[in-house]
Amino acid sequence: MFLRIKRSPALIDNQTVIHPTDRLNKPLLFSTALALAVWLIWYAYSSPDSLSIIEENWAVTLTMVFGSFIAGATSEGGGAVAFPVFTKVLHIAPLDAKIFSLAIQSVGMTAASLTIIALRVSVAWPVIAWASLGGLVGVSISSTALAPLLPPALLKMLFTAMIAAFALPLTILTWQKRLYNDTLPFFGAREKAIWLLIGTVGGGMTGLVGSGIDIICFSVMVLWFRLSEKVSTPTSVILMAVNALAGFALHGFLLDSFNATVERYWLAAVPVVVIGAPLGAYCCTKLNSRAIAVILILLILVELLSSLILIPLTANIIGISMTVFVIFLWFYYRMARSARYRPACKGE
Repeated sequence: MFLRIKRSPALIDNQTVIHPTDRLNKPLLFSTALALAVWLIWYAYSSPDSLSIIEENWAVTLTMVFGSFIAGATSEGGGAVAFPVFTKVLHIAPLDAKIFSLAIQSVGMTAASLTIIALRVSVAWPVIAWASLGGLVGVSISSTALAPLLPPALLKMLFTAMIAAFALPLTILTWQKRLYNDTLPFFGAREKAIWLLIGTVGGGMTGLVGSGIDIICFSVMVLWFRLSEKVSTPTSVILMAVNALAGFALHGFLLDSFNATVERYWLAAVPVVVIGAPLGAYCCTKLNSRAIAVILILLILVELLSSLILIPLTANIIGISMTVFVIFLWFYYRMARSARYRPACKGE
């Protein structure tokens, strides 16, 4: 015969000791409730075609199982997975792939962001505020004025060249004993202007390829401001959520480019991203800074190889991409060498 014994909370100095699992219970319940709520809304909206949409677009659903987890766990963003797979493997039009990326990240990254907040993960809120403001400007300008003028293959290679340039100094820093900041050392008028500008550039890239503000801001946080990857990653996730919502609203309500085909892709992916992205965000909290950096470097390598294999390269695209690579590498090198935001504690 077994007796179930109800344990009383331990007390130390008249204070209840909170077990580590108790800290997870509320965020877990919150994420579960959020997923259930999204599923109910999704089913009500897509019914009676809910299952047929997934069956018809199973490749999209499968892609975003992995894409959403990566989006929540890293600064790479789900769009970085969706865009190349959609355009080169599933042969979906680049414009539709970009709009899908914005639409699905507005769900997945928002769910991941809410999970990050529920878990009380440390993030750089001043960066989020000012970079998001710039991101709204950038995504609006690039979506309306620049995207129609530039070929998709060039846009994708420019994005690849930019993040490949970031991978080099990040690799060097990762294998060095380095210093990092857990919080922003200071944040004045200069920093506000910096993040407004960086956010504008990142938002511009998001408007062109469906993601970008996350990895661009992440690179500046890590290389220049020397923020730990454990802080920079969730910060970049929230930044991408805000920018994706803005981009999705722009295409859905003003540009009227969220067509029926993209909507079905979106509906096929919503049920999985609302689980995958928060799960990725949670897993990120269990990794140290070096592990996060290594995973990101590997993802950038995959991004580079897939772009070189799948994108038809012309002399013009190669020349422009190499120029962008060198320019960004120079900027990243200067950031990494800067001592303005000198860290105050030892890295991992």
